[in-house]
Amino acid sequence: MPISVVIPAYNEEAAIGRLLHELTESAESGPDIEVVVAPNGCVDRTAALARGYDVCVVEVPTPSKPAALNAGDAVATGFPRIYLDADIVVSPRLVRELGRALAAPGAHAAVPRVDIDLTGSSWPVRAFYAINSRLPIFRGRLFGRGVIALSQRARERFGQFPDLIGDDMFLDAIVAADEKREIGMAVRVAAPRRTGDLVRRVARARSGNAEFQEWLRQNGPAGAPADPVAGPRMWSWLRDVVLRSPKLLPAAVCYVTVVLLAELRRRTPGWSARSGWGRPGGPTPTRRARTG
Repeated sequence: MPISVVIPAYNEEAAIGRLLHELTESAESGPDIEVVVAPNGCVDRTAALARGYDVCVVEVPTPSKPAALNAGDAVATGFPRIYLDADIVVSPRLVRELGRALAAPGAHAAVPRVDIDLTGSSWPVRAFYAINSRLPIFRGRLFGRGVIALSQRARERFGQFPDLIGDDMFLDAIVAADEKREIGMAVRVAAPRRTGDLVRRVARARSGNAEFQEWLRQNGPAGAPADPVAGPRMWSWLRDVVLRSPKLLPAAVCYVTVVLLAELRRRTPGWSARSGWGRPGGPTPTRRARTG
């Protein structure tokens, strides 16, 4: 049985070729890895480019990541099942390492380490991540990587992906803490370059966090996940980061300012975190680092 890699893709014309080349045409590629690409609501050449590689392409007419994940899952045949964002590049070796991690007894989800790439990012963006990357909410969790591997047993715990912005938070929550593994290899996650783009990312992340907490409340005991994720704590940046490293206080000023601006943006009438996956005007950026 192959390892299946499901890739939801929204207007990823500029990035998806690098990923698919690495997975299907590099020296490490092989028949043990099945790739399924699910372009959704694309108005660029994402689907056409994907068809140029030895992958399965299943198109979804509307821009919806959960719909794309469900469509990809419906045709994928193998396990472990890896859910991979289209705008990062992972090697077949990393895919296989995730598979090996899930072969261990009691392991049902695996992720790589994360390496936040701040190349070209403005000083406020760098300052924000100096705080954000140290927040305890990310410790031992699956989200913020752009790639999550599930065992067949973990995948059988739910039917379809719910209509949530935070699909990675959902996957994190269905797997208990002692069932998660982090492999030694890292995935490179690009931070936004401009402060305005960062504010939009944070606004979408916070909307996703709020939506997920509401989903937990509505599902109640019957739908209680194995490892529920608490919402971001208001003073965590101060208590868990700055008080332990006071030299980060100037960075904390940037962090708090960005969070406040993001809150204003997401409460602006007419703004939607779901419109074009929360992207401004639907352009295709590089992989976004998740924010708390």
